[in-house]
Amino acid sequence: MVLGLKHDRHGLAEVQQGRLLVGELMCVACHPGTDMVKKVGPNLLDVGWGVDPSFIKEFIVNPMGMDPGTQMPSLLKDLPEAKRDEVAEALTHFLVSLSAKEFVPGVAKAAEYAVGKKLFHKIGCLSCHESERGVNLGHVPLKYGMDSLTAFLFQPLHTRPSGRMPDMNLTRDEARAIAAYLISPERRGGSGLKPVAVKVAAGKKYFEQFNCASCHEMPGMKAKPSLAFENLRPGKGCLSVQPKGMPRFHLSTAQRETIGKALKGVDKPFRDKARIQQAMVAFNCIACHTRDGAGGVSDVMFKHFGTNEEGLGNPARIPPTLDGVGVKLKPEWLRKVLFDAETVRPYMHTRMPQFGEENLKYLPMLLEKADRLQKVEFPEPNRDDRRKYREGGHLLVGDKGLNCVACHNFNGNPSPGLKGLDLLTSFERLQPSWFAHFMRNPQKFRPGIVMPNYWPGGEAVRKDVLKGNPNEQLLALWHYFSLGRSARDPSGIRAEGTGLKVTNRTRVYRGRSRVAGYRGIAVGFPDGVNYAFNAENGTLSALWSGEFVNVSWGGQGSGNFNPRARTIELAQDVTFCRLDKDDAPWPLRPVMDKDNPVNPNPLYPRNLGYQFKGYQLDEEGVPTFMYRTGDVAVEDRVNRVAANQLNRLERRLRFDAPNAETVYLRALTGKVRPLSPTQFATGAVKMWVPEDSALLRGEGDTRELVLKLKLPKGKLDVEIRYELLR
Repeated sequence: MVLGLKHDRHGLAEVQQGRLLVGELMCVACHPGTDMVKKVGPNLLDVGWGVDPSFIKEFIVNPMGMDPGTQMPSLLKDLPEAKRDEVAEALTHFLVSLSAKEFVPGVAKAAEYAVGKKLFHKIGCLSCHESERGVNLGHVPLKYGMDSLTAFLFQPLHTRPSGRMPDMNLTRDEARAIAAYLISPERRGGSGLKPVAVKVAAGKKYFEQFNCASCHEMPGMKAKPSLAFENLRPGKGCLSVQPKGMPRFHLSTAQRETIGKALKGVDKPFRDKARIQQAMVAFNCIACHTRDGAGGVSDVMFKHFGTNEEGLGNPARIPPTLDGVGVKLKPEWLRKVLFDAETVRPYMHTRMPQFGEENLKYLPMLLEKADRLQKVEFPEPNRDDRRKYREGGHLLVGDKGLNCVACHNFNGNPSPGLKGLDLLTSFERLQPSWFAHFMRNPQKFRPGIVMPNYWPGGEAVRKDVLKGNPNEQLLALWHYFSLGRSARDPSGIRAEGTGLKVTNRTRVYRGRSRVAGYRGIAVGFPDGVNYAFNAENGTLSALWSGEFVNVSWGGQGSGNFNPRARTIELAQDVTFCRLDKDDAPWPLRPVMDKDNPVNPNPLYPRNLGYQFKGYQLDEEGVPTFMYRTGDVAVEDRVNRVAANQLNRLERRLRFDAPNAETVYLRALTGKVRPLSPTQFATGAVKMWVPEDSALLRGEGDTRELVLKLKLPKGKLDVEIRYELLR
């Protein structure tokens, strides 16, 4: 009945739920005496053209039967069956007479159906219309014609001004394609109705008698107020188990009780945060967004959120959290997003719905009042310092600095790597305080983001820029972005496909790779030892010595990298999991190929407890990857071992477990042979592992080395060493 209340984490207290039901069921339309905002029912002036007349009649007789979950109450339930039919027919004639055009069913074309189905599942319609808990659409083929449904989808706020069905920014062609999908090519039948004058007159009287104008604005008619709101009582009237002579809303026992508890003090204002929660549930924002622990995309729906930039991870497919959004976005930009369909994430398939400024005009102000963040100011540099900060920002953004352009577009120019949002929108969109705090700890504000922390522990990674002063470096970036389109392009933004070299500093590159998946991260050390990390599964996936990587941009818009030398490829299945017993099979990642191009289990790593939490760089540029396996936090750092100039890498894993438990780590696969209880090798790599941890499983070419790690409560450091044998 109210979609947002079906969410497992709607976050509303019982009184809030009751107040929301009162508003959504439009109780104040009939019961005056409260300052609650009045929701408006659908516009009926064009219903005769928009809806099949036979559906109109049956819906008036039995609203819930024709459209399960509708908020329209049954008005004719207490009438004899013959009288119900008479009243419904008269009302249908009256409503059809309001429209100058006649209803036409139309035909859905198969080609349009296929396009519409894909679009429906891509842009976010399923967030509200998921089959089991969403708004049921089974009645749509019986209700609409092709032209009328297309018109409705193109401008839904014209018919439903209260905005619960939002504008999804569809073109006319897109609206028609989705209409074809919802109606389907099999839709047949339906016809117009020639209104009969005597029935139109009778229908108009019934419209007035049943006080339909209280919910549906109708020229020349006024709503008739019923019992004052202050006189309503729990369990009485519409809240009765079996209401007599009044609207029946098909309420459950729990809903009646919840509304009853909310009647007293209904005008007592909620605090700002509670009003924001109320709005998010009313408009079902919580289907896509989180705020204050409420809402969020469910595991069932996760697979329907897509992106063109897989390498950017979940933040590229899942709409951002609304925690702190009132202090994150500048007020004018927040209004652009809410009311003007402004977006900076073209790679995200899900679209931001538009609910209408009239319905949410209060929300930006509430968000601005409710959200707080320690203030940081970026003063405008004086004339003598402007060049210093301009040049500092230019250097930091480029590939010779922090290499922001590896993942971000700049001034409309595509990044040579992943196509993240354009950096030059930062100054226009973001408030300086949020920018400063976010840059110091990206993971805190957007968990799972692939952006590293360039100021770990408050220390700058690049100490050679602006004397390594974090505040100065952030000011330089902010000033550089403030230059807008006049900002000089940073180094690397126009680079062509080429080989990347490692000089005297560890180099990190992010992008797609055959050896590290969609979220690959290549790390090259100055002495020529390199590795790749698959951030999608949390796996050390490849080792090689020699030159670093070749980078190309001929794929689907994202930078690809591939090692410039022969690699030692390790398994890309999730690294950590819990096994019921030591010989239980390892859960392998889904395999996709030309015959099976769709991932059958997009939640594979998530279902096994893996969550990527980003990474941070030290002064030498060496990354520490942070992720979780279940409730256990993991810090994963690989460094070179220079002793005797061997091709060795040392991997240090730091676990932080809230409780003692056992986890398994899949360390090596293939022709694995034991050299000692702590040493194992294949023809390509030798590995040293902790004592009493090794389980060598399988036979022949398909052996696997699994480490059984008994974690105590608290922190534990584990060391694994690799020696490249080729």
